[in-house]
Amino acid sequence: MTDTPPVTLQDVRDAAARIEGVAHRTPVLRSRTLDELVGAEVFLKCENLQRIGAFKFRGAYNAASRLSAAQLAKGIAAYSSGNHAQAVALAARELGTTAVIVMPEDTPRAKLEATAGYGAEIVTYDRYTGDRVAIGEALAADRGLALIPPYEHPHVIAGQGTAALELIEEVGELDALVVPVGGGGLIAGCATAAKGLLPGIRVVGVEPEAGDDTRRSLAAGHRVSIPVPRTIADGQAADIPGELTFSVNRRLVDDISLVSDDQIRDAMRFAFERLKTVVEPSGASGLAALLAHRVTPLPRRIGVVLSGGNVGAERFAGIIAG
Repeated sequence: MTDTPPVTLQDVRDAAARIEGVAHRTPVLRSRTLDELVGAEVFLKCENLQRIGAFKFRGAYNAASRLSAAQLAKGIAAYSSGNHAQAVALAARELGTTAVIVMPEDTPRAKLEATAGYGAEIVTYDRYTGDRVAIGEALAADRGLALIPPYEHPHVIAGQGTAALELIEEVGELDALVVPVGGGGLIAGCATAAKGLLPGIRVVGVEPEAGDDTRRSLAAGHRVSIPVPRTIADGQAADIPGELTFSVNRRLVDDISLVSDDQIRDAMRFAFERLKTVVEPSGASGLAALLAHRVTPLPRRIGVVLSGGNVGAERFAGIIAG
């Protein structure tokens, strides 16, 4: 064991320099209506407007761009429920290489089509019976590909942390940062950046009620496995936190709030009707926690990461209709 953190604020700053001019510096959205409903000043970091429609491009490009020329010549492999798949596919294209992505067969069609559209080869599996890590590692080994996992990688975590770095650089001091949690890479990176810049900030993760593996793990003090969650928040359908991400999050995350699928629906509807922006279910969970008053005690100035907006028109309409 070592007390040296796997990712530091300097790592996040290095990632920011590496992705500059390639990833978007996404806007921060404000709403007086939202502030009144919540009872605080809310700053929404719009990663739904990032390239590929989610924060994942930050970490994928930071990791992929550090591969050697020899590794890039052979290609990249990844496994993902959708957004990391698109991120690695686009990063590979930007770097002049190829990507093979292992994806669940029930991945939303919009995410499958977008991943293929970036030029990736897709290999599907059953998320309820298959082990995507084992499948991805075997595929990478068989083909000699460099494997970039969705969150269990220090360069991926550092890249994701650039979202919080940008937010704090733009809006100044925050009392709390609210971040969706799936495998834990986004919140690990964001917590590293936020607490490196603002030691007193409170970092709150948000999980769907059906997928509270990180909440249970933090309470237990070790990683806890749950059945694969069935939730509309497909990007948060993790059954166990990552080992690397959990090592960060157990030190830096202060609390986990849970939201129901109906609360996520309400947040998606609010974002569409009142904020004029589209967020996918996972991307809306942080906003859902605020609107449902699940973040307590209520801070005065709150940053929220809207982590993604990759949802097709038909699925969006179906979710909103309930």
